[in-house]
Amino acid sequence: MDLNYLSLAEAAELIAKREISAEDLVQIHIDRISMLEPTLNCFITETPETALQKAQDTDLEIQNGIYRGPLHGIPIALKDLFQTRGVATSAGSLFFKEWVPKENAAVVERLNAAGGINLGKLNMHEIALGVTNNNPHFGPCRNPWSVECTPGGSSGGSGAALAAGLCMGSLGSDTGGSIRIPSSLCGVVGLKPTYGRISLRGVIPLSWNLDHVGPMARRTRDVALLFQAIAGYDPEDPTSADMGVPDYGAQLMGGVKGWRIALAEDDYFSWGDDQVIKAIQAAGSVFAGLGAKIEPVVFEGAHEAAINNGLMTTSDAAAYHHERLENQAEKFGADVRQRLETGAAYTSSEYSLARRNQVILRHKFEKFFREYDLLLTATTPITAPLLEGPDAVKQAARLTRFTAPFNFTGFPAISIPCGYTDQGLPIGLQIITRAWGEASLLRAAQAYESATDWYLKRPPLKG
Repeated sequence: MDLNYLSLAEAAELIAKREISAEDLVQIHIDRISMLEPTLNCFITETPETALQKAQDTDLEIQNGIYRGPLHGIPIALKDLFQTRGVATSAGSLFFKEWVPKENAAVVERLNAAGGINLGKLNMHEIALGVTNNNPHFGPCRNPWSVECTPGGSSGGSGAALAAGLCMGSLGSDTGGSIRIPSSLCGVVGLKPTYGRISLRGVIPLSWNLDHVGPMARRTRDVALLFQAIAGYDPEDPTSADMGVPDYGAQLMGGVKGWRIALAEDDYFSWGDDQVIKAIQAAGSVFAGLGAKIEPVVFEGAHEAAINNGLMTTSDAAAYHHERLENQAEKFGADVRQRLETGAAYTSSEYSLARRNQVILRHKFEKFFREYDLLLTATTPITAPLLEGPDAVKQAARLTRFTAPFNFTGFPAISIPCGYTDQGLPIGLQIITRAWGEASLLRAAQAYESATDWYLKRPPLKG
């Protein structure tokens, strides 16, 4: 049994039955991190000693009849912008490199309460403002499917670590695609929930108005388990919505028979690599075979939403980092500094118009999802580009093309593997639905995953 590539749900069952120990499971992951980290550079900070101690405590709890649920004893890792008490939280930046928080982020508290065991803090694009994870301060994170390629970002360490079997679950953040892009490029599953569904308290911000937190794992069921643990209202977070949280697992196996599913085939969403577009069309056929009604559609407003998302992201980031940008701009990497300077140059009128467009486009998208249960698109129009490829700013526009519209409007979206190119690089399918409809996303993703075997593929890594 290859414990590194068990699903989280499978590992949870074995731990609950005491057929494997949390200590053994954590140690196996620590060993694999030691072996592959010099190549992949997924972590900024590793915490093996505290992880092992917590695993030993977990085993004692379970032996004494205390079992907290499916995350109890599961090795996870966190993007390095979630505050972790007593563990450095850098946001991939020199400015925060030595910062050791005194409090945990709200989602970290929830994972701890569920019994998750943190293996460390994961590499990311500097301050989350980019999608290549070519970090100038902590080194580039590399894609396990091809180490010359980017894993995507900004949650690139999360995507790469999961694909490489270095952890069983992770949390990322997503402002223009930063969960879904690395999920697509690394062949894992990543959920960006509805804006307000998960607390942002204790997460170093990029954009107060567009940031989302979400779970990442190798399988849909595992994402649902993580999501169940962290979703819900946080009265201390002004962005958190007081909405009830359903039992996501209860609906997971319901299928999509009879659902009306839109397949985006307009000029905007048809732009991309031929192999990517063909894989998305094939995914539509899979859903049709599962009993859904698939309809090609023109999805209006996506281009405008993506442009406005970029404006708002960089403007908000420039506002949050304005003192650092004004006084120590040289400490930012070149691509991040360029984006911050662009954001600082936007006028108040331009920003005001973007906020107005946000309301209009959200309303337009809401009307669309009154007619359709789901929308299918590619997650990214291209597969993982070379780390040392074209200009990072231009690359970001390509990689966020299909993801950014749903940050701008706050609608939930998930990325799941739907194929591989002739070169062996993963292709991601993005599924989008109405606000607060994450149960439908997870149900659809599970139906597709159960009908295919893409999740069985593993990167060509030794060990």
